[in-house]
Amino acid sequence: MRVSTSHLQQLTIFTTLLTGGGIGTMYYLLQKKFVESDYHRLALQKLEACPVAMESLGAPPLKVHNIHLTDRNNRIDQHTAKIKIPVTGSETGGYLYTASIRDPDTNRWSLKQAVLKLREGHTIDLLDPPPPASTELTEGLDTDRWH
Repeated sequence: MRVSTSHLQQLTIFTTLLTGGGIGTMYYLLQKKFVESDYHRLALQKLEACPVAMESLGAPPLKVHNIHLTDRNNRIDQHTAKIKIPVTGSETGGYLYTASIRDPDTNRWSLKQAVLKLREGHTIDLLDPPPPASTELTEGLDTDRWH
């Protein structure tokens, strides 16, 4: 029994579409799992709480991009999670490098490292952030009489 070329072409197209849809679904579900995880959420909360980092990015608005699944910096197991989160603001972008560990007793994640590395090469340690730039309020002060 011979199979016609058009039937083989249809089977090839169907298989390609089915495979592509499956890969797309897997990619979406993996990204969703990362975004919903505690180690991802804790890192972003720490970033948003740091005014120096947010100002350096030009945020808000802060845009968090999908994690690169093939990046070797992203490693997660039962007890540790190291991820590299791409972020951008209106001025620049960079990567948020994070490391978290899970407490075996409480089963909760805690952030052990959170460093923002900007495209320009500057790094900001979010667990020990630099003080915000001081804005001097000299208006209304009579500094001529200070000695």
